[in-house]
Amino acid sequence: MATSEFWQRVSSTPSSSSQEWNEGSTANHQRTARGSAGMWMILDALTVLGACLVAAVIELHVNPIAGVRGFWHGTLIQGQTMGIQTALLCGFTATLIVISRSFHLYTPTRLTSHLHEQRLSVQACLVSGLLLTGTLYLIKAEEVPRSVVLLAVVLLTVSLSLRRLVYRALLYQRFERGMNTRNVIIVGTGAEAHALRHHLLSIRQLGYNFKGFVHVPGIDTQLAGTTGDVLGALDSLFDHARKHFVDEIFFASPCERGVIKNVLEQARANGIDLRVVPDMYDGLAWNSTIEYIGQFPTIPLHRGHVPEVGLILKRLLDITVAALTLLLFSPILLAIAIAVKLDSPGPIFYASERIGKKARVFRCLKFRTMVRDADRKRAEIMHMNEREGILFKISDDPRITKVGRVLRKYSLDELPQFINVLLGDMSVVGPRPPIASEVRQYNLAHLRRLDVTPGITGLWQVQARQDPSFDSYISLDVAYIENWSVWLDIKIILRTVGVVFAGTGS
Repeated sequence: MATSEFWQRVSSTPSSSSQEWNEGSTANHQRTARGSAGMWMILDALTVLGACLVAAVIELHVNPIAGVRGFWHGTLIQGQTMGIQTALLCGFTATLIVISRSFHLYTPTRLTSHLHEQRLSVQACLVSGLLLTGTLYLIKAEEVPRSVVLLAVVLLTVSLSLRRLVYRALLYQRFERGMNTRNVIIVGTGAEAHALRHHLLSIRQLGYNFKGFVHVPGIDTQLAGTTGDVLGALDSLFDHARKHFVDEIFFASPCERGVIKNVLEQARANGIDLRVVPDMYDGLAWNSTIEYIGQFPTIPLHRGHVPEVGLILKRLLDITVAALTLLLFSPILLAIAIAVKLDSPGPIFYASERIGKKARVFRCLKFRTMVRDADRKRAEIMHMNEREGILFKISDDPRITKVGRVLRKYSLDELPQFINVLLGDMSVVGPRPPIASEVRQYNLAHLRRLDVTPGITGLWQVQARQDPSFDSYISLDVAYIENWSVWLDIKIILRTVGVVFAGTGS
């Protein structure tokens, strides 16, 4: 959108357009909320099933297989058919999910405190248990042992509380490492904007990284003391959002409705969450719920889709593949380490600083394949570069050792990167992590490949590894990001095996 068009103020949106916009914003928010909450509902349902099964096994003194068989044939509890047992189990599960949803237990973890979440979790389990007990009384199901019901509710309460506690602890641990955090820009430079910034920075468990203010010319006048934190004006908002890998934009400046509408449309197009401070936009989205960021009320106008189930499956795939590879190849890893040490002086491993997801710097591990002072000699051989643009690669690099040439041919030098995968710095499949000097030459479009976790292998490695074109390199990475699925990862992994055995590495 052109700057002049962006800054064209819409004096007053007709009521019909306002209603359509409000309804569109609310519908989008509700669809996203349903998608993100679905995974937790499924986990709750599985937890209910597991708690009831364990309770029945303990109280009825049956083994798990016999218990499942008895439930299926309607003989687990004397006098109760499978239909009644199934109805009770489904009703208990549905009740827990409905109550948990009404308690907002499926909202993002970062938006609620730990103690508040635990209290609501216990309350949801107890209320569901009381309703189940009342149902048993009304249908006169005296054959159902109340000890089974009581134990199931206790096990469910402990399991849900423990699961949420462990998940939150792991989430906070990743926040401390700079992972899974959300980068934010605050639109506005007034008192409200500064208060919001202080709030986000003071409560670290929220997982927010403040990247800067964006001021609104003609409205924001309080720039004293904030100049160093101001990224620019509102017309450059999404350029700065791209540069800083922003996940959410907070509006804390009282702009007119037309300006917010334009920003909302661009936020949807860029997949960036958008929130406003409700006191400044009374009536903007009447049907939207107020979400508290800590104790700061906000109205979410847009929330980008996050494939949570798919990302969990991807992480499980990463851990499984990395652990099995390191275990099965441990004798080969030891042999390579000895060969590298005997071949040339220097360390066994080469740890280089690479740029990961959202420009996060990490140390990428490889077996050393070059002479010890290879980095200092790079400038001397830049004229031999065989790749186009930003990429640097020489097929007959004089810095490579004898053992290193063999390791590179079969990509064995990259085996230690599975340690990076276990640490969460890398994935098995994804764009290759670039070095800082390459990223400094990227334009805004190239930064798209840093939106995801980098990988050991990827679409470029299996389709165009010898292609010297940087544009091809970027296009394949972007194609992978936009078409990603767990099945695509599996196919790339299988094709990588063939590439490795063919010895087509550099």
